[in-house]
Amino acid sequence: MKAVLALADGTVFEGTAFAPGEAVGEIVFNTAMTGYQEILTDPSYFGQLVVMTYPEIGNVGVNPEDVESTRPFVQGFIVKEYWQRPSNWRARGSLADYLRAHGIPGMEGIDTRALVRHIRERGAQQAVLSTIDLDPKSLVRKAQEAPGLVGRDLVREVTCREAYDWNEGPWNPESGYRRHDPRASRFFVVAYDFGIKRNILCNLVAAGCRVRVVPAWTPAATTLAMNPDGIFLSNGPGDPDAVPYAREIVRQLIGAKPIFGICLGHQILGLALGGGTYKLKFGHHGANHPVKDLTTGKVEVTAQNHGFAVDVDSLPGIARLTHVNLNDHTVEGIEHAQLPIFSVQYHPEASPGPHDAAYLFRRFAALMEAHR
Repeated sequence: MKAVLALADGTVFEGTAFAPGEAVGEIVFNTAMTGYQEILTDPSYFGQLVVMTYPEIGNVGVNPEDVESTRPFVQGFIVKEYWQRPSNWRARGSLADYLRAHGIPGMEGIDTRALVRHIRERGAQQAVLSTIDLDPKSLVRKAQEAPGLVGRDLVREVTCREAYDWNEGPWNPESGYRRHDPRASRFFVVAYDFGIKRNILCNLVAAGCRVRVVPAWTPAATTLAMNPDGIFLSNGPGDPDAVPYAREIVRQLIGAKPIFGICLGHQILGLALGGGTYKLKFGHHGANHPVKDLTTGKVEVTAQNHGFAVDVDSLPGIARLTHVNLNDHTVEGIEHAQLPIFSVQYHPEASPGPHDAAYLFRRFAALMEAHR
């Protein structure tokens, strides 16, 4: 089955579909070599078409344990070469069947190197992937008319509708995911769900936390009435400026409890502190981005997925830079000058990616211990 990918700037790629359908979104590329199922189910990718730079995708199939949320959130998936028959002892199905079941189009057989170079040069932009409408001019027009991510509140589309408790720890080969007795937890954390990943919650549990996950619009007064030891601000999709209610809620929480933010939570925290954010040309998406921790001098390889960044110069005297991206020197972490508050732009929970930054969950636990 033929598939066509059309970008808003008029560039068109033709290939073959391994999952049918039509989808529109911002086209971005991910440089991870493994972990496509975790990427597909990361809510931060809502509103985006994802191109994998690694050439062979589908080899390990899919399984129910490697999901990061309730369903895949990417709009469409583009690869160089798709493998229909998985070869992995954990596989419970094929990637194509998984995408078809969720109505997500998948495309293979294009020069993904050329596409990635184009995105790097021209920047991320709206695009349409289709097996239904194969007219390039029609698809380019659809891409040009599609709304971008700037100014769109995508958090409302991915956050939980009701609060829930989480007590599952990280996965291991022997026993899979193990439940922990919440009565044995040392800390109680309220986690704001802006598009939270499962492995973030697992790492909080591993750090000794009992976790209550709440919707993105939960009032600050409701959270403080639970009397948590700390507050966590999760990752999520889209423009941080498009969720002013979250910024106001976090502003009211500042100074009340220790706060730890990741990705979109980091950006919302920056806005709540009075700073600004801006859109990156093509964003950071992958599992191999070098980041330097300025508090220790160590360099860690990190997993990343964001299209916006915090302008630390907009927070003079309020917050200081703690982590910097060694590829483009953008902000990767900040901490409050006086209060027990810190955040990072990247994903210390990985899935997929290296575990170099897992210490940040222990740092959060130490912060809560010190401010009880």
